[in-house]
Amino acid sequence: MIDLLVAGGGPAGLATAIHGALAGLRVVVVEPRPAPVDKACGEGLMPTGVTALARLGITPAGRPLAGIRYLDARHAVEARFRAGPGLGVRRTTLHTALYERARALGVEHRVGRVGDVHQDAHGVTAAGLTAHWLVAADGLHSPIRAALGSTPPDRRARRYGLRRHFAVEPWTDFVEVHWSPHGEAYVTPVGPDLVGVAVLGPRGRPYDEHLAAFPALRARLAGAAAGDVRGAGPLRRRVRTRVAGRVLLVGDAAGYTDALTGEGIALALASARALVGALVAGCPERYEADWRRLSRRHRVLTETLLTARARPHTARLIVPAAHRLPTVFGTVVNALA
Repeated sequence: MIDLLVAGGGPAGLATAIHGALAGLRVVVVEPRPAPVDKACGEGLMPTGVTALARLGITPAGRPLAGIRYLDARHAVEARFRAGPGLGVRRTTLHTALYERARALGVEHRVGRVGDVHQDAHGVTAAGLTAHWLVAADGLHSPIRAALGSTPPDRRARRYGLRRHFAVEPWTDFVEVHWSPHGEAYVTPVGPDLVGVAVLGPRGRPYDEHLAAFPALRARLAGAAAGDVRGAGPLRRRVRTRVAGRVLLVGDAAGYTDALTGEGIALALASARALVGALVAGCPERYEADWRRLSRRHRVLTETLLTARARPHTARLIVPAAHRLPTVFGTVVNALA
């Protein structure tokens, strides 16, 4: 019998599968898309994410990141990571590294989608397979989470993300976060001649219109677009519980605040480890408390920034305040890192 059936073969699902295989479990991943899977992503890993990958035996190629820099039209402030470098890495490169590590450990992969889920006291059946446990790692729009009724309504303003690559030599080893009155642009070096630029904000404007809010950045990138624009959203996902009988949620399916602080992958990797640890210990219910503990700092700080961003009179003060209080800014960055 399968020990762990994972619905979704993105970073969260594959990290869960790898931790399961390392713990001696029989793991099957069900994913409809061929590897490598690309998606809209800031492509920057915090130092904790780099450490979590190393724990899995994975060191993907990428660009070391020294820290975070905030900029608006008049101010700039930066903070270096104290716990070692982060990593700018193409999403496809990260996915390939995780996928190959999972295969090397004996994780089985099935092409398909997980539809109806049936569970009882002894196991769970989905995608024509029966397992002791099912992990839903099926993303922001998780059909499994929706079927479980674990998503309460959220009437707050919706935000979306768009990402494009540009074939230019990186001009910094920092992740740059450019602020405008209507959104943010994240610049992440991911290769010797490639940067990813993700824009965040309300839905309704195409990528080039978002980028026009940052004229200096747009001028630097002029004529260098490489590849298509990818989008994701709405970003916020409230979730009542991450444990529903023999079904557990991980990654974006487990709940998401915003991409504003860039911790999605790092949090997914840490949660995957906690999830498998709870199952191996025979205490699946422990995972809920572990997830809340692991994500608490991220949720509090991200919600605080979002609240400030939502009000015009405070939104325009975020970068100037960080500029005037660089020690506080550095403390916050490293608390997240």
